[in-house]
Amino acid sequence: KGRIAGNDCQLADRFGPRIVAHPQTALAEVMDGAHLFVNTTSLGMDGEAAVEIDFSPLASGAVVTDIVYVPLVTPILKQAEQQGFATVDGLGMLLHQAAPGFEKWFGTRPGVDDTLRALVIADMGRH
Repeated sequence: KGRIAGNDCQLADRFGPRIVAHPQTALAEVMDGAHLFVNTTSLGMDGEAAVEIDFSPLASGAVVTDIVYVPLVTPILKQAEQQGFATVDGLGMLLHQAAPGFEKWFGTRPGVDDTLRALVIADMGRH
């Protein structure tokens, strides 16, 4: 819908009139009929508490994603799953962003696939 929720209007100021900032209290209104919900905050990271979100205003079949990848299933994603929505964790974004940097350092671009994802998840479990 081209709208963001939050108290900070910096994104709207930077990207122009197509972006409209809204306070968190307007979240249900902003979500109404949306097909995608993206959490770009650190809420739920490393066991940190997350706010309770009612995802019911989203369109049927909407997807909820979170840029947080530790834990893979964040409190926000758990809430969305419990409410019947498809979810996408933040690990894919991390891997795709890391590939160009890895290539610059080591001269080869890793393929981002299920094998790499499994390796990273296994390593995350050791820490």
